[in-house]
Amino acid sequence: MQGTVGQLILEPVFVMTEGQSTKPFSRFEWMIAWRYLRARREEGGVSVMTWISLIGITLAVAALIITLSVRTGFRTEFVDTILGANAHATVYSSVYVDENGGTNRSIADYDGWAEKLLTVPDVVRAAPLVRGQVMASYSGSNAGIEVYGIAQNDLMTIPRVAQRPDESWGDVARFNEGIAIGSGVARELGVVVGDSIKLISPDGAKTAFGTSPRVSAFEVVYIFTAGRYDIDKTRAYLPFSEAQRYFNSEGAADEIEVMLAHPDTVDEISYELMQAVGDTGLVWTWKQSAGSFLSALDMEDNVMFVILSVLVLIAAMNIVSGLIMLVKNKGRDIGILRTIGLTEGSVLRVFFICGAVTGVLGTALGVMIGSLFALNIDSVMAFVNYLNGGGAWDPSVRGIYALPAELRFIDVFKAVSLSLGLSFVVTIFPARRAARMNPVEALRYE
Repeated sequence: MQGTVGQLILEPVFVMTEGQSTKPFSRFEWMIAWRYLRARREEGGVSVMTWISLIGITLAVAALIITLSVRTGFRTEFVDTILGANAHATVYSSVYVDENGGTNRSIADYDGWAEKLLTVPDVVRAAPLVRGQVMASYSGSNAGIEVYGIAQNDLMTIPRVAQRPDESWGDVARFNEGIAIGSGVARELGVVVGDSIKLISPDGAKTAFGTSPRVSAFEVVYIFTAGRYDIDKTRAYLPFSEAQRYFNSEGAADEIEVMLAHPDTVDEISYELMQAVGDTGLVWTWKQSAGSFLSALDMEDNVMFVILSVLVLIAAMNIVSGLIMLVKNKGRDIGILRTIGLTEGSVLRVFFICGAVTGVLGTALGVMIGSLFALNIDSVMAFVNYLNGGGAWDPSVRGIYALPAELRFIDVFKAVSLSLGLSFVVTIFPARRAARMNPVEALRYE
């Protein structure tokens, strides 16, 4: 007897008596599966299909891990820039009629409101703000910016503005002596620390001839990079008292910026924030301002996972093709193995091992490639930028400056579970076909 079976029947370990049973996945089942996986030259088609299946699963799993890592990293970076440079909740005043008979929504008792808000559990800071939109000018260059009037102690608690020494220039301790601007504003105006810029507001001093524009010059004492393109390009900070004078808001604030120890709980305590300041208070949370975008990210994550899952399924179906070819080529061997005593279960497990090994190896290689790609995303993007001549990532469109990737265990676990699950399931069908093959029919023409 030549070939695989001829070699197998010479070994006593494979000879079985009637009624004898073996443990599932015994040593001889692994040996037979391993011999089948090493196809001979004349059975090259089986070997080629095995390699195609292996490569397909590897690439599909790697693509799934890379996509999940990039999407997770993008969401984490986006949320971090929101929470690190913006209020977790903003408390406003509802519109009321002031003593002059006009409508107003400024907060006169801003210190009292801030003290009341600090009594709410989980609130770590309540900072009065004055806000306004102006035009900044320097040496013929102009830029529209949004000015935040804030106390220096409160500014120092904003992580992505005052707590990034590697991404900032100047001395934030000199904040009360001038103005702090985003790096995008500085780049558009062409200014550096020490230059003086002019702020031009249409709502300036009120005279007998009407309201004249207000023009004031401020020294740039600090330039920050918050990590968000839209923030760095439009935001500036003035000392609170200076902003009150500039925007004609003496003795009042426009809003109270609230920071929480656990920003994710903002929806649960928003009602408590409103109760703390009374019936005239209104609350706007970071989830409300960015909720639609975050919902779009969640939906996109689910869609991408489904699409890439289909790719994994297609790659796993190649295992079926390879096993069907293997079963067809090994019909005589199956008949002889059944004749010498192998049960249907043993034959099923042999061919199940053949397919499962391909799935496991492909999954393992895919995890390695995908993880290495995600961990070295900066180098990969640098290479892509080099090939494209730069501009592969546009921060004005994406919002953040670089493509982030965050490799999480749960993402790798989902990719591995999906790949192994599909590989094992699709392997069962051709394996059952081999197990149910009639040995008489298999050997009829041998």
